[in-house]
Amino acid sequence: MSTPAVDLNSDLGEGFGIWRLGDDEALLDIVTSANVACGFHAGDPDILRRVCTRAAERGVVIGAQVSYRDLAGFGRRSIDVPAATLTNDVIYQIGALDAFARIAGSRVGYVKPHGALYNRIVHDEIQAAAVVDAVHTYDPSLPVLGLPGSVWLRLAAEAGLTTVGEAFADRGYTANATLVPRSQPGALVTDADAVAARVVRLVTDGVLEAVDGTAVSVQARSVCVHGDSPGAVVMAAAVRNALQDAGVAISPFAS
Repeated sequence: MSTPAVDLNSDLGEGFGIWRLGDDEALLDIVTSANVACGFHAGDPDILRRVCTRAAERGVVIGAQVSYRDLAGFGRRSIDVPAATLTNDVIYQIGALDAFARIAGSRVGYVKPHGALYNRIVHDEIQAAAVVDAVHTYDPSLPVLGLPGSVWLRLAAEAGLTTVGEAFADRGYTANATLVPRSQPGALVTDADAVAARVVRLVTDGVLEAVDGTAVSVQARSVCVHGDSPGAVVMAAAVRNALQDAGVAISPFAS
């Protein structure tokens, strides 16, 4: 029997100017992939360059975390952007991050939408197609990360992109295998031991427990621990240690 393997990713570079969010340095010692904010919901040129440099030094794969143009709302507000504009916005973000990644001796290895954009393209065909068009136009060899069963991943696969299913260590799930909205009870799981145990079950059995107690089937090659969650570093370390104790190989899905 082959050894199960999983990628650990986290959202990094989510500061702006003098404002900082999360501990990028500590998380880069734990995760195998870094979803780096590209300046639209967070991040600025200094932060992009610093995070790309640190990720490259540690061999962590750099991913473009693209979003709506929404600094004030941290990318968590859904915006009705025209499809052509959304495509160009995403190309712009990937290109900006890729420049700093290449200066650091690396490259953008995948694309992951953030926040409201991530959630909207689970169902929105038009906006999902716009993001697919952006990735395919920029570099059709780039894998894309998203929620299993989403319109986004279906359209990406139809366009010939490599798709990677993702699960969230610290987010609550509905019985339909979608994320509980952050405005509702059960949206976040904050106990490090509980998070670690549910991730081990996810990776070894393909099952997560929904907020209503039902068992939900989730097939994911990558698991996200949010960098801005309470106790994110402790949680990420607990997840990594629990997976290793369970005999799971931790490796990036992209190069």
